[in-house]
Amino acid sequence: MGELAIPDSEVTAVVLAGGMSRRLGRNKALEPFEGETLIRRVIGRMRQVSSRIVVVVNNQSRVAELSLPEDVRAVVDEYPSSGSLGGIFSGLHAASTEWAVFCACDMPFLDPDLYAMLLSNRAGFDAVVPVLGGRPEPIHAAYSRRCLKPIRSKILADDLKIAGFYDDVAVRYVEEDEIRAIDPRLLSFFNINTESDLRAASALAEKEALPCA
Repeated sequence: MGELAIPDSEVTAVVLAGGMSRRLGRNKALEPFEGETLIRRVIGRMRQVSSRIVVVVNNQSRVAELSLPEDVRAVVDEYPSSGSLGGIFSGLHAASTEWAVFCACDMPFLDPDLYAMLLSNRAGFDAVVPVLGGRPEPIHAAYSRRCLKPIRSKILADDLKIAGFYDDVAVRYVEEDEIRAIDPRLLSFFNINTESDLRAASALAEKEALPCA
């Protein structure tokens, strides 16, 4: 793993765990995966980016349900009916640093080096966002606190498109070829929504763990 782009003390890692898991039919954050819950696996990956971990949930009862590590800060979404945009706002608002990197609790193959690359491109920008297939990936991105006011304005206007505030901030878009240089198969963006996704992720994790012949 490469060295982080900025010191640990200057970035917070935020995990969004406020979704209802409707397609899976149960709380996917608690789904067993490779000997631990999915959210614990994600937190473990994000610890390689920052020791400052914030998990955003949609209500207080979810905090106890997730049984998070003691050093992980759980925050309840300030705008619980505003989807992922509200989760991003709440995580960024809770961050104790100028910059925060984001992911969802159902992304088991996150690459810390990819976050390091995103952060290395932050100078002069308010957000650093990957682009795949011509579309931004706003949940796997880096945001500065300068994004808080534009995000809040969108939420209060009930304009909940996640990338809707990008026109109001300076965004560094990271193109797919730059991403593939670090994560050739784009596994960082694999997320689990269905049983078939879960089976595919488990098979992939098992294959990755096999020793080379």
